[in-house]
Amino acid sequence: MKLYIQQANFFFTFTICQFSAVSAETVTTCENDSVQVLQCANGVINIQSALYGRADMQTCNESRPASQLNDTMCSLRGVEDFIRSSCDLKTSCEINMNDIRTSDPCPGTYKYLQTTFTCLQAGNVSVLGPGCVIYVYGANYGRRDQTICSEGQLPSVVENRHCSNPTNLVAQSCNELESCTIPATNAIFGDPCYGTYKYLELAYICTCK
Repeated sequence: MKLYIQQANFFFTFTICQFSAVSAETVTTCENDSVQVLQCANGVINIQSALYGRADMQTCNESRPASQLNDTMCSLRGVEDFIRSSCDLKTSCEINMNDIRTSDPCPGTYKYLQTTFTCLQAGNVSVLGPGCVIYVYGANYGRRDQTICSEGQLPSVVENRHCSNPTNLVAQSCNELESCTIPATNAIFGDPCYGTYKYLELAYICTCK
């Protein structure tokens, strides 16, 4: 479940959480392909790892000579951060391979983009019971959708859908607590896009001892 918390000068207290099962999936896209698609049938994407390069000789090796497969220590720096900022907390995500192929970490080697992610599954939402605690998987402060938290706002302050500021402050403040109070304000999270009306978006589960 994603919670959308309007930017405000007051605090919100979380007293419910989602019980969910987390499943891992790996998607591999060969260098010559155009798009990598990540999708969760239920829940939202949580990136675990991403590699652009080559880590073995078996992946994307069809019709390729050994000389293009031998370098298995090849990886482009910064790819995982890029994928996280593009896909985390979305239900589906398309990565244009042209955005990945901006530099070549190993010329002459045939490369691939391999992304591992989990789906934070939609499930039953319950009031926290005794012995249950919050675990935050990810949080973003900004705006990635024009419709969320848009009621009563001018079009000009909700049109920017590319305002993203992933933050671990929510996890640091809330993990392992039964309830949590977090302000959705620039004073806490900074202002990633001046003039845009923002919201705090997060995905979490609760675990019961």
